Amino acid sequence: MSSLTVTNLQYTTQLIKNSYHHCLENPIMTLGIFPASGALGTSTYTHLLKLVPHDQVVLVNRHPEKVPKEYINSGVKVRQASYESSPGELEAAFAGINVLFLISYPSHVHEYRVKVQLPAIDAARRAGIKHIFYSSLGFGGNLQDFSLAVVMQAHLDTERYLARLAAENSDFTYTSIREGLYSESTPIYTAFFDPRHPVDEIRIPHDGSEPGIAWVKRDELGEASARLIARYHGGRREEFPWVNGKVLLTGREVWSLRETVEVLAGIAGRKEVKIREVSVEEYVKQPRVREVFGGEEKARTWATAWEAVRAGETAVVTEDLERILGREPEGFEVTARKYWA
Repeated sequence: MSSLTVTNLQYTTQLIKNSYHHCLENPIMTLGIFPASGALGTSTYTHLLKLVPHDQVVLVNRHPEKVPKEYINSGVKVRQASYESSPGELEAAFAGINVLFLISYPSHVHEYRVKVQLPAIDAARRAGIKHIFYSSLGFGGNLQDFSLAVVMQAHLDTERYLARLAAENSDFTYTSIREGLYSESTPIYTAFFDPRHPVDEIRIPHDGSEPGIAWVKRDELGEASARLIARYHGGRREEFPWVNGKVLLTGREVWSLRETVEVLAGIAGRKEVKIREVSVEEYVKQPRVREVFGGEEKARTWATAWEAVRAGETAVVTEDLERILGREPEGFEVTARKYWA
């Protein structure tokens, strides 16, 4: 562990013991979200708090003070921790939580993502968490355990780790939510094309043809994730269809990258914006690409995402999002126009 003092360790141990005895006396299930920040985390807890009692929700993030006061005043508990926290600090932050929504670390760097996510899972298990919902990603086709995209590798490793823990411990279960590719994330697939400052040509290592991407609105993924958590919370474990399994949440139709760019061009008021297929080396040398990724190497590993798109990994459409929401998901063009308005 890092810099926890003996006093802090004693406090941590006592907090865990107190939470354990409290759970024995009070069988109400406590739900946690970590990290409860960022777009997906905020969307999820905002929707979750419409579905469950506020005093049964614990939000764990790096900056608890950013959680709206109205939620804290209504009974929501907030705790401070991040993926960079020590194992003991994470264990203390997870104490008393029964079900945790573990939101993946925001990076596509495979090794580092695994390095911080697996210890967080271990801390959750030591704290007594019985079920983990994990926010995975919508590569890998129809729930396959393989992807060409580097960005998907840490998710696959984490899913395998959760499956192994569940196989070894009958008192622990998990659900992997493969969140489809956000409609709001088109910039990262279009060399950071911005309809507010359009260019005439997009240079990426893909020609824009089919197969494409089943774009999905980010807030609807947050809402669906919240509904899954609330459904598990309010029912019997054996009746929840995704115990020790995966669910893929996608948009309702597939858009090729060429069709995607046509929508973005229309929003920009341009008659046409062309996609020019270039090599990965030419792609990574573009100033805007290097700037956003922080260097050519990270941009080069990201470029494997187009290999996965080309292979059809993101062209799968399921009906699970519509079933969970109870309505038809918002179409890509509608979301895109709202986002860039």
